[in-house]
Amino acid sequence: MRQRMIKEGGVAKNLLSIVEGLYDQVSSGEIPNLILPTRSKNNIEYNEDSCVWVYGNSESTRSAKSVRGAYRLLKTVYTIDFLNYQLKGGKSSTLRELYYISEGWDLAKFGAQEESNKLIEDLEIMSDLQRENFHIRPEEDGASVIGPIKIREETRRGLKEIHCQDDVGEGGYQIPTDVDRIDLLEHDADFLIAIETGGMRDRLVENGFDEKYRAIIVHLKGQPARSTRRFLKRVDKEFKIPVVVFTDGDPWSYRIYASVAYGSIKSAHLSEYIATPNARFIGIQPSDIVNYDLPSDKLSDQDIGALKSELSDPRFNTDYWREEINLQLDIKKKSEQQALAKYGLDFVTDEYLPTRLSEMGVI
Repeated sequence: MRQRMIKEGGVAKNLLSIVEGLYDQVSSGEIPNLILPTRSKNNIEYNEDSCVWVYGNSESTRSAKSVRGAYRLLKTVYTIDFLNYQLKGGKSSTLRELYYISEGWDLAKFGAQEESNKLIEDLEIMSDLQRENFHIRPEEDGASVIGPIKIREETRRGLKEIHCQDDVGEGGYQIPTDVDRIDLLEHDADFLIAIETGGMRDRLVENGFDEKYRAIIVHLKGQPARSTRRFLKRVDKEFKIPVVVFTDGDPWSYRIYASVAYGSIKSAHLSEYIATPNARFIGIQPSDIVNYDLPSDKLSDQDIGALKSELSDPRFNTDYWREEINLQLDIKKKSEQQALAKYGLDFVTDEYLPTRLSEMGVI
């Protein structure tokens, strides 16, 4: 049933080995420390085998040489102790709950949730596991799927098969937190289209785009959750159908596409697990803003800074992206998916997407 079946005892063993390593350092008279990859744009590199961006060789050290470093190690040990307790009891918690639980840890409590979130990411890197293996759940729920695909999942009442067109309402099937607990059984789709906004997702569903073009429609809900990206990865790998990403035409939306296709900087350690390098961009392009004379907004200073940053981002290091980003910096405009409604509510499903998909050889 589960593709990456990892026994909870093995998860606990991996986590406890981190603490044992610190203990051994102290026992031998060393100052305890942990070594991690440097998580920055300058330390991601392209992996030729997996075709995704991963951390490079640059490393940073968490050491008890400083008070700040000692506190980090203390929080690491407390967190591992809690996760071990959680695994033994067969319980789970959210990232938010972990932050609040630390309130009872005295000197080891976290100052902000961002700190506890980063520590969980550190533990993923050091243990070569995912937070789902620790029974840690995100706050956000999974995205929705509608289209000609059948899945099987384990419910509280046993195994259940669900066809994501015939057995769901317009809201679709909600992707679970741990996508490896479901089986992708079969499909009758020609491609999968992942959509940034709920309004555009609803437009495609209302217009029957999934039926007319045999498409699996996935709502990304903005920056997609890891479970959503894992679902896209599995569809690409197991069904071998094209995956396209439909977003707004702004720098933040381009990063949504990049996180789907190549992974994000903060989760580069999971890129091979959740990134879909075959995914192609079908979002609003700066050239579309010009060619379709789309309603648009002026780029903010933050937008301009983000676009310039993307020009040095290795995930956008192609002629296509350089041309489009430089065009956007030139016209100083951004536009949303819904701007296509200028030409009518059906334009996006009857004209824009079929044209783009045909040009890309998807349909």
